[in-house]
Amino acid sequence: MKRNKFIIGSGIFMMAIGLAACGKSGSSSETPNNGTTKPLNWMETADLQTLDPSKAIDSVTENTLYNAQQGLMIGGNNNDVKYGIAKSYDVSKDGKTYTFHLRDAKWSNGEDVTADDFVYGIQRTVNPKTGSQSSYDMDHIMNYDAISKGKMSYKSLGVYAPNKHTVVFKLSSPEPYFKYLVAGTDYLPQKQSYVESKGSKFGSSSDNDIYDGPFKITGWTGTNDTWTLEKNKYYWNAKNTKIGKVKVNAEKDTNTAFNEYQSGQLDEMMLSGKEQVKHYKNSSEYHERSNSGVYYIALNEKKNPIFRNANIRKAMSMIINRDQFASDVMGDGSFAAKGIVAKGISQRDGKDFTQDAYVKDAVTYNKEKAIQYWKKGMKEIGKKNISINVLYDDSSLGKSVNEFLQNVAFSQLPGLKVSTTNIPSKNRMSKQISGDFDVTVAGWETTFPDPIAYLQVMTSDSPYNLGKWSNKEYDKLVNAASTTDANNPSKRWDDMVKAEKILMNEQGIIPFYQRSQPQVMKTNIKNVGYSATGAMWYLGDAYVEK
Repeated sequence: MKRNKFIIGSGIFMMAIGLAACGKSGSSSETPNNGTTKPLNWMETADLQTLDPSKAIDSVTENTLYNAQQGLMIGGNNNDVKYGIAKSYDVSKDGKTYTFHLRDAKWSNGEDVTADDFVYGIQRTVNPKTGSQSSYDMDHIMNYDAISKGKMSYKSLGVYAPNKHTVVFKLSSPEPYFKYLVAGTDYLPQKQSYVESKGSKFGSSSDNDIYDGPFKITGWTGTNDTWTLEKNKYYWNAKNTKIGKVKVNAEKDTNTAFNEYQSGQLDEMMLSGKEQVKHYKNSSEYHERSNSGVYYIALNEKKNPIFRNANIRKAMSMIINRDQFASDVMGDGSFAAKGIVAKGISQRDGKDFTQDAYVKDAVTYNKEKAIQYWKKGMKEIGKKNISINVLYDDSSLGKSVNEFLQNVAFSQLPGLKVSTTNIPSKNRMSKQISGDFDVTVAGWETTFPDPIAYLQVMTSDSPYNLGKWSNKEYDKLVNAASTTDANNPSKRWDDMVKAEKILMNEQGIIPFYQRSQPQVMKTNIKNVGYSATGAMWYLGDAYVEK
């Protein structure tokens, strides 16, 4: 399973809080007029963890590295990719060989970026001694399985450099989304001589790394909550890097961030909760960003046998008015989910995946029909009354979600008694993985725009299949889309559509809502790259309008 994101919190940017200060909607502070004399002030939501590409697993680190390091490809707007250090690439007819041709590029210390740097970085990621948590992003590269089991050396991985400007990947089976994977942080190049000279200090601070991207990182000691992106004069496309400096601040309190944006101390921020969104909704500074995060409700079939009844599961999904929830509880642009796969992630022949795989009854509020399913299910399990507990976070939003499910949605089902438990997100996730719950809310984001990223979550052997729903035909279809049909786009698409329809028709999970990321940014900041998958922000092409 690829390095997607099991969402740890109930929503980094979605805590239901009020405004700490009032201000004029759309007010603007003095902003830089050329990107060199005055830095941009950018917001992040947490501290930077590392600058070691092999060990990056959190979004803050990915966002930072994405602007200071550059891989073969770069993620672009609309879930696309564009060339980075690679200037072109070829794919064999069988889809198993990718050959990337590199442009001339340099590190921030003036040394050449070479194909060997890519090979070394990728081999280092799969080397067990590195301790990478994302090496399974390379699972389709030849010999990965044997390496992961300790049967072969990490140096036998199917990636090599026939010359200074060529990187070749040999895959064990076709991987249609491979071009997106190589844009990820774990595929970034690493200069072997530099890494080895730093030893355990590599990536531990901004002074213990070198950079091949549009910016270099300065001012991060390894423990502080501020750092700076400074223009990298050695970057291959430095002449088109218009912004000279970006000061990044980890703003952990959303009220503080709001105040700082209002007063001009921040040039950008992610809004939190419907009150902040309401304040800026009609401003020219407001941007409603799409996101790949889908939240859903898992019913634990292993712990609680009542959830093995399909009619019970269908009733519990149909009794939820998702539009009401999105409007009354979220109020930030989040919207009703149409399935486990996020809307806007993948299209074929002009149609979004969620259109082709749509099962209306699985995600549409219908009280009368829900009660019919419920009564039928209760009769089948021989019960008149049942009690369940809903587990979620102890954040403001987590409590609001549980309150909605308990008092607005599930309270409409006769004979159902609902209690709730709200605990810290890390504890909640631990309980979810161990199966210690009845009903729980969970979320999933993808680092690459392909439906398989979500569908793999619900296979019988997936550790993230929290409710332990299982269907052999579903497993077969997901496996075919990843192996035998991987090089046949039409057949692969059909496999995935059929799989999602099976999941939805059986109500293996209850889709809930798809997350939105509302943002405000000063209007003179232009051409900021944003991606709903992978790292969010790319400032290499951005500029400040005079």
